Amino acid sequence: MKINNLGLAYAAKKIILGTDECIKAMQQGKLYLVLLAKDASQNTVKKISDKTKTYEVPLNMEFSTVELSHAIGKLNVKVIGILDRGFSLLLK
Repeated sequence: MKINNLGLAYAAKKIILGTDECIKAMQQGKLYLVLLAKDASQNTVKKISDKTKTYEVPLNMEFSTVELSHAIGKLNVKVIGILDRGFSLLLK
């Protein structure tokens, strides 16, 4: 996965941040990929992994909070949802 493309997706406003926002987007069928920090809390991991299975959205837990945060220029990012099919393919 090429994490440098994550900054491009953020600039294009094709991502959403946060557990609750990602769950809402999954329920609406808007997400193509979810990135979850491998060092997220057990509660967050369970909640997101259960929802991605239910709504059949691919889940990636390859990166840490620091790596995800640095890629988009934010602090303490644990969950990122990709709203665009093209960016999701670039990031897979």
